[in-house]
Amino acid sequence: MKTKDEMAMIKHHLSDRLLMAYSAGTLPEAFNLVVATHISLCAECRARLGSFDAIGGALLEKVDASAEMSPETLSQTLARLKVQGESPREPAAQVTDKVLPQPLRAYLDGGIEAVKWRAVGGGVRQVVLPTSDHASARLLRIPAGTSVPDHGHRGLELTLVLQGAFSDEADRFGRGDIEIADEELHHTPVAEPGEDCICLAATDAPLKFKGLLPRLAQPFLRI
Repeated sequence: MKTKDEMAMIKHHLSDRLLMAYSAGTLPEAFNLVVATHISLCAECRARLGSFDAIGGALLEKVDASAEMSPETLSQTLARLKVQGESPREPAAQVTDKVLPQPLRAYLDGGIEAVKWRAVGGGVRQVVLPTSDHASARLLRIPAGTSVPDHGHRGLELTLVLQGAFSDEADRFGRGDIEIADEELHHTPVAEPGEDCICLAATDAPLKFKGLLPRLAQPFLRI
């Protein structure tokens, strides 16, 4: 039986490329976290991932067991286990929270009300999560009706909505929706009226802000 989250109208899903990379264990930890959190909310992507896992398993059966593994294999495997709730931080996952899905709770000490937000300007607040150096992950809290500074991307950005909704030049994104942004997207996300928009975002390169003040603050805010 589907949960209330799974019955929600999720319109924006993960790409096959991201799901295959997650299945293969080749994504940075920050992206693993976003993918795992989205999958916990989305029955469709969870089913597609199961298909890719099955294909990968069948291929492994045909691979020479003596094949040499890369030096990164162990660290990538441990990172994936962490976002699936197998890390030493597991006790935090026992917190009941309607905003934070299971994979994300292992990265936070307590529920959403215990998050120690840091102001980044314009009423927007964030908390940077502890992940590997290959990409960064953060929770963003955007006050209802507030916009994030106009920006582009130097790499890949995944943004998953956990509460509320936002709209930009691409579309509208509500709880469970994920926006996949690359160098081609330049946008100004705006949180919808009603309640604050809380998102989980991961990036593998600094953003490209148009305004002077966001550019000056960027090195200190790690975005």
